[in-house]
Amino acid sequence: MEHVSVLLEECLRYLNLRPDGVYVDGTLGMGGHSEAIASRLTTGRLIGIDRDDRALAFAGRRLAPYADRVTLCKGNFSDLGAILDRAGVEKADGMLFDLGVSSPQLDVAERGFSYSKDAPLDMRMDETAPLTAAIVVNEWSEAELRSIFWRYGEERYAGRIAQAIVQRREKTPIRTTGELVDVIRRAMPAAALREKQHPAKRCFQALRIAVNDELGSLERMLAQAPDRLNPGGRLLVISFHSLEDRLVKEAVRSRENGCTCPKDFPVCTCGFVQTLRSVTRKPVAPTTQETERNPRARSARLRIAERV
Repeated sequence: MEHVSVLLEECLRYLNLRPDGVYVDGTLGMGGHSEAIASRLTTGRLIGIDRDDRALAFAGRRLAPYADRVTLCKGNFSDLGAILDRAGVEKADGMLFDLGVSSPQLDVAERGFSYSKDAPLDMRMDETAPLTAAIVVNEWSEAELRSIFWRYGEERYAGRIAQAIVQRREKTPIRTTGELVDVIRRAMPAAALREKQHPAKRCFQALRIAVNDELGSLERMLAQAPDRLNPGGRLLVISFHSLEDRLVKEAVRSRENGCTCPKDFPVCTCGFVQTLRSVTRKPVAPTTQETERNPRARSARLRIAERV
């Protein structure tokens, strides 16, 4: 499937792009969002960050016409501050983070992200990282597997699936996505297999999050990003499941309304200083037209905050 940038028009609108501004695309991917941003800059600058070498190479070719205003950096956005320091950027006028897995990562079977293609159990965003899904599945304890399936995938049969994985791997290692899907299917009750959603979807999501430390990376990025924005600069985050969205919502709320003083106090005495404000009351969802063109956008939610 061709990669389509999610909520592209909405992102461009809420970034309040200025031709001379400095912007960060912290999840470069295939470069769709970055291309749209870079094409609107003149003397401005765009910093594109990704930990996937294949994505960086593809985006580099796509963004070649804008090479005079684009700097590509390999790294995890959890190290946002250090990456910006190396790029010589003190403050930005806008930052965008799209937390979804790109279509090429899903569609290239060898990456091991997809439950619909049989491939080695990998799931690494950074293919040089040591931890793979195969290690998690075959070496982590039953309790750890149950925990990640429940916490990261909200899988109600987490215990049954974790137990089935341990029983299977005692006989032979689980080496491919197809083998893992088979174990998950056999562990689930018949009623669950009749649901519209693929039975392995939640467990694969949980494994991807665990392998790539996605929630930890998101928390670390959210702690740094507001302080690297100019006043009036915008922070945009596109999430695809409730765990991510909740972290973003809480991070913005803590910077927006973190005062701990009793409500009847005439002035704040706890020392809280507001640094962010929500731009929209609720997250922005894709239009019906977009989801018809790109079904993978259905669960996308965009939150926007502005540096005070």
